[in-house]
Amino acid sequence: MNTSSSTYSPDLAVPVERRVFGARDLFSLWFSLGIGLMVLQTGALLAPGLGLSGALLAIFLGTAVGVLLLAAVGVIGSDTGLSSMAALKLSLGTRGASLPALLNLLQLVGWGSFEIIVMRDAASLLGGRAFSEGSLLASPLLWTLFFGALATLLAVSGPLTFVRKVLRKWGIWLLLAACLWLTWNLFAKADLVVLWAQAGDGSMPLGVGFDIAIAMPLSWLPLIADYSRFGKRARNVFGGTALGFFIGNLWLMSLGVAYTLAFASSGEVNALLLALAGAGLGIPLLLILLDESENAFADIHSAAVSSGILLRLKVEHLALAIGMLCTLIACLAPLAQYQNFLLLIGSVFAPLFGVVLVDHFILRKRSAQVLSVGLRWPALLAWLGGVSTYHLLANFYPDVGATLPSLVLAGLLQGLLGRAFSYGQETARA
Repeated sequence: MNTSSSTYSPDLAVPVERRVFGARDLFSLWFSLGIGLMVLQTGALLAPGLGLSGALLAIFLGTAVGVLLLAAVGVIGSDTGLSSMAALKLSLGTRGASLPALLNLLQLVGWGSFEIIVMRDAASLLGGRAFSEGSLLASPLLWTLFFGALATLLAVSGPLTFVRKVLRKWGIWLLLAACLWLTWNLFAKADLVVLWAQAGDGSMPLGVGFDIAIAMPLSWLPLIADYSRFGKRARNVFGGTALGFFIGNLWLMSLGVAYTLAFASSGEVNALLLALAGAGLGIPLLLILLDESENAFADIHSAAVSSGILLRLKVEHLALAIGMLCTLIACLAPLAQYQNFLLLIGSVFAPLFGVVLVDHFILRKRSAQVLSVGLRWPALLAWLGGVSTYHLLANFYPDVGATLPSLVLAGLLQGLLGRAFSYGQETARA
């Protein structure tokens, strides 16, 4: 039986009998996606300004709030059986969903390329350290092609094949072993009591640390329904997603903070990677490095699903083309400035899903049956209000944090405008 998700059109709901993901499948997927080199580096970013205790508080609060929102959006996928961008048509209208689909495609191509670059740089660094700088295993081009091909292969195979045949059977156990080894090495070699007592240098307020931490789970909002639409029951989707991502993200980001303060506080480029490479002959870091390919897989697969809303092509063909494009970008393009563009695009999605959550759970009461409308202007206005709030806070009140306030305000606007324009009656008539 073919279980590849590419047999399902992004515009159509997955049949109930083919929704096979249970809580364990979703826990495995989101635990894995909560782990990665970028998560470790995010912890390293928090370490100097907040210190160990302040950084752990920001990570705990940001991750806890973020995973509740992430899991709630995941329930939309299991309620409707629709991919993330197709589900937006219920809130924004059939034409209104085209803009976020295009923006999502652009950001996912960029993040897929960036993930390949992160893996390439880490692998070539470790290869040069283990052998020599001029050896084949230190070649950035070799690792770019390798990780690009691996991520593309996973994306073409689809999430059902990947989760059930790779992650659930053995992938999650290797990741657990890597995390446990890095944790044991930290407790064995670092004086955590002394680190706990040291305050941060004050260069980062707690609010900014919270905003950075919550950005990690919220960055997956435009993707999650592409996978939760295969979930059997809403409660399993919510529980498996929230618990898996919370444990993985909290664990790895906290390790990034502690390893930076204990072993890599010099500020040297790649100091954190080199410190992690010294634990267990570098094997745990290699496992986490391979796990990073799953993040690139998710970016490429969801980019294909998003483009499937815009182009009438098979998802597996789109995944192959997008995977090749991401690999080519990683080979040729300097992404230093493109990162800022990606963050700018990402700022539109937190308020967007404030609109979507209120519309799905409050106005439509989890119904997928609505009248077909080209544009839903009240929802688009609420989204615009949230995006404006995000940039206003980011520019004039950066210490407050912009992500959560913009999401909440957009949701409130959607509730008020939706009630005013009788969304509930519209759903009932449908």
